[in-house]
Amino acid sequence: MKYKTEISAGGIVFKKLSWLITQHSQHKGWGFPKGLIGDKNSKEKMKEAALREVEEEGGIKAKIINNQPIKVQYKYKFQDFLVDKTVYYFLMEYISGDPKNHDWEMMDAKFVDENEVKKTLTFKSDQKAFEKILMIKYLHV
Repeated sequence: MKYKTEISAGGIVFKKLSWLITQHSQHKGWGFPKGLIGDKNSKEKMKEAALREVEEEGGIKAKIINNQPIKVQYKYKFQDFLVDKTVYYFLMEYISGDPKNHDWEMMDAKFVDENEVKKTLTFKSDQKAFEKILMIKYLHV
């Protein structure tokens, strides 16, 4: 088996008392918008990638409200690769837009309350990231 490393950035976005979640078109899992850093521009910075991915996959514009991202690591198989993935999630606040305007990579994007997020997230890594983000958000209030 071949090995590959990927580094992505994304956002865990709140709007008042609700949170943005996205459902992937291929594996159907629910999570947060994220994507590879520099996949369109090799000079792209982590924060730029996170904001871009939230807009593409979540259909909305948001602003980063905490400069210290939550780091998540996991492995997955893709074709004949074992991928070692690191994701940096930033806590973000909704500015404008509609989650229905997400791109083709997602089959759904929506705002739901905190309990619904906890019940809906597919992956343990996202569940842990959400718990950490909640602690950061409540310190910001």
